[in-house]
Amino acid sequence: MRSIHRQGGWIGLIVILLALVIVAVLSQTLLKRMGLLTDDRVTTKAGVRAPGAVGAAPIDATAAPPTPTNAIERAKGLESSLQQQSQDMSQRIDAQTK
Repeated sequence: MRSIHRQGGWIGLIVILLALVIVAVLSQTLLKRMGLLTDDRVTTKAGVRAPGAVGAAPIDATAAPPTPTNAIERAKGLESSLQQQSQDMSQRIDAQTK
């Protein structure tokens, strides 16, 4: 009984760590579903490194906008449709009460 009591702190830390891992996995899944986190995983291979001319990469203005702006646009679209639905609902309620 005494040894379990002495290990109580370690067991508590392990439980907290396990809960933290579960929350991290769930939040990662949620962010992927919302479109705020991409599923692309870039892997790089270690190769021969040699000195060379390295400059700034040119900016590509034709590239697609980052994902968070798409999510914001979707949220704005959802907001406007909800506002329209609430206006329609209030008009129906007003028509029924007359």
